[in-house]
Parts: sequence; structure tokens; C-alpha cells
Amino acid sequence: MGTSYGFIEISGVVPAMDALDIMCKTADVTLATWERKLGGRLVTLVVEGQVAAVKQAVEAACSQAIRKPVSHGVIANPHPEIVRLVHKSASRFRKEEVTEDTDVRQEITF
Repeated sequence: MGTSYGFIEISGVVPAMDALDIMCKTADVTLATWERKLGGRLVTLVVEGQVAAVKQAVEAACSQAIRKPVSHGVIANPHPEIVRLVHKSASRFRKEEVTEDTDVRQEITF
């Protein structure tokens, strides 16, 4: 099985960090990127990993986070355009710009 993405959209930065902590502790997933909208009142987290791990992580966050997610989903074997969008989002938080040949697991800076 290839890489997949798991998405959690949740209200608030603190609940988002709680959900991310749950996801990373539950399964072998890593943070791919995150987006804050409405001044941080709505946060989207994107994790990546093997399909089973991503599903397990998203399900755990949905059931255990301090706030119920507004929305969630898993994309197994994402289309290259989805991968490009995730890399573009992540490039805003990386020290160097991400290109198609760049390893997407570089350190993310906040």
C-alpha cells in the first residue's frame, strides 16, 4: 500500500494540537501540513502515512479529541494534483521551498 493523506478539520488551535498529538501517538503518521482559517478558529491538519495507519489515526482523533472535528477524511493513493497541493501548502512552513524532487519529510518550522 502506498502513501495516503488523512484530513481533520477542527475548531480551534488547541483542539487541533490535541488531535494531532492523538493521531501521531496512535499510528505511524506524520504531519504533512496544516492550515489556519478565520484567525485560527478553524484548523485543518493533514497527516500522511500508510493507508491503515492514516485511517486508524483519523478515527482515533475523531473519537478522542477534546473537540469533535467539523470534518474529516482519508484519501488513499492520492491523485498527483492532491499531492502537489499538499506540498505547496507545506512549503510555506519549510525552510526551503519544496520542489517535485524535494523530500517532503523535511523539518517543518512554525
